[in-house]
Amino acid sequence: MDWKSALSHTGALLKPLRAQQSDVAKGFGALHDAAMADGALSTKHKELQALAIGISKQCNDCIGFHVKAAIRAGATRDEIAETINVVVVMNGGPGYMYGAKAMEAFDQLS
Repeated sequence: MDWKSALSHTGALLKPLRAQQSDVAKGFGALHDAAMADGALSTKHKELQALAIGISKQCNDCIGFHVKAAIRAGATRDEIAETINVVVVMNGGPGYMYGAKAMEAFDQLS
């Protein structure tokens, strides 16, 4: 999968939806910003948690966007890999398969 192209495509799909449903888009953005801000947990750790959920939910776009954000927040390849380990414990084989996609995304986006 070409992660940069996939995320660009999703961004293009979301643009008209954001314009048409601007109140929801603004609300989601505000919720995202508040939830992911540094606090007792760092933004990096929150992004790794979001990545784990994206892998568990088998959401390719979530994986890509949260890998990208985790990298921006300072996550390393080893931290992504250990996050995947936790997903595998909690989610078994599907976590392992989608975890591999997350590693591919890290390698392409970093």
